[in-house]
Amino acid sequence: MSRLYDTIEPNVIDEKMLQKAVEEQGPQEELGQLAKREGIDYKDVTELQLDFRNILKIDNLWQFVNLTKLQLDNNIIEKIEALDSLVHLIWLDLSFNNIEVIEGLEALVKLQDLSLYNNRISKIENLDTLQELQVFSIGNNNLTALENVVYLRKFKNLRTLNLTGNPVCENEQYSMFIAAHLPDLVYLDFRLVDENTRELADIKYQYVIDELKQGEAQALAKLVEEQAKQKELEHHKAAYVEYLNGPFLFESMYAEDTEAVKLAYLPGMADLLETYPSSKFVLICENLFAYGLKEHEKREAEVSTFYECLQEAIQDSQQQSTKIILDFENDSQGQIRVFTQLAIADSKLVKYNEDITQLSDTLMTLEMQTVDQLEEIIKDFERNIADQVSTFIENVQGIYPFENHHHEKLLEIAITTLEKIVKSEFDEEMPDDVRLLFVDKDTIVNAVNASHDIHLLKIDNREDDIVTKANSWSSSVHKNELSRNRNRVREINQYIDHLQEELDNMERDVLG
Repeated sequence: MSRLYDTIEPNVIDEKMLQKAVEEQGPQEELGQLAKREGIDYKDVTELQLDFRNILKIDNLWQFVNLTKLQLDNNIIEKIEALDSLVHLIWLDLSFNNIEVIEGLEALVKLQDLSLYNNRISKIENLDTLQELQVFSIGNNNLTALENVVYLRKFKNLRTLNLTGNPVCENEQYSMFIAAHLPDLVYLDFRLVDENTRELADIKYQYVIDELKQGEAQALAKLVEEQAKQKELEHHKAAYVEYLNGPFLFESMYAEDTEAVKLAYLPGMADLLETYPSSKFVLICENLFAYGLKEHEKREAEVSTFYECLQEAIQDSQQQSTKIILDFENDSQGQIRVFTQLAIADSKLVKYNEDITQLSDTLMTLEMQTVDQLEEIIKDFERNIADQVSTFIENVQGIYPFENHHHEKLLEIAITTLEKIVKSEFDEEMPDDVRLLFVDKDTIVNAVNASHDIHLLKIDNREDDIVTKANSWSSSVHKNELSRNRNRVREINQYIDHLQEELDNMERDVLG
């Protein structure tokens, strides 16, 4: 197994180690030399070798966001961690370390080649998101259960597998079992899986595999169903009507209503509660659900029109900017040709400087005009969306009268029951905690009002949620436009700075 750090000095991945590793890149020699001379943005690095460095803990790799190949083999690493930012990784070598559990690889969805050779792993697990995996080496570990290999059936692209050196390989059914359960595997333990072995394996494990396939088909069908439900739910959320196509809102009103449990013992409450959820309340919610979906379609059409107008305005601005810059560059070429004539160079340089300033003012003015135009488009859009949301909210408020009616009926039953108790005319059995509500009128009225307040709060929260989502959605449009404007101003400033730098260089050449 791997070396133990009680006999060697463990290292951490720090800035010094990373800088040195980039400078030493063999295949990227130019990149390494550039890093040595000027430093380098780690985002430009696609391959990184950190092998044979006595690394104990993986850390500080978050800057290498475009890395596709990473070597961490022949270290003393004990845990797979801190790799979440390396989402473009295709090739990962963690062989010859002290890893005991497969973990921390969930974000590496593009990974095709993974080596965990010569570690201390006893179970193949936690690889579900690595659906692109083609080569998997996990030899010389502690795998003992042949059944654990069945886990690898979910990787439809897996063609090369190395398990050699594990206790599981000593099982006399090992090769047959693997060939039967991984029918698309081409290479096992560095050898081609021959057709004879595959045919014998198919015969031997036919019934087992058939049963396994049946279970997988059922699991897949269930997954597809769940995904479809989730997709439908996301659509309902976008329309602000999630869970309104049924009794969910009503049930949520009573889930936290402790007083309602006690009040349910009042005479006549069974009939009142039966008519409340089963007919009018649920019907209102279902009508609101259908109305919300139609309103969502209208908003989607409004959004589509909005973005068409937005893109048209931006493209028009870009075309004007491009023409202005091309005209400037064509004119400036004629001026630059005469800069070498010293007699007129000075006046031309002054004129060129003025032209650059004028260009900057023109581009900035055009951008401000674009901002004003887009602002009007956005305001129109927001007004239309606000009107649609307002109309939708009015429909939501249609729930309140029915809840208020239910409250009035409940209060009427409670007062009637109190009067009977006071007159000793109430003969029905009632739990002690419910009877305590009838010590006086204030107590029972407060209990009924508390129940009502909880119901209203649930409805209020749903209304607030709709408004918050709509406002958040509209504000995101403003944020996107603000970001576009900032980027455009930055582009203009960078272009003007570039021209100014060229002018300074020409001035030095002429006067030097």
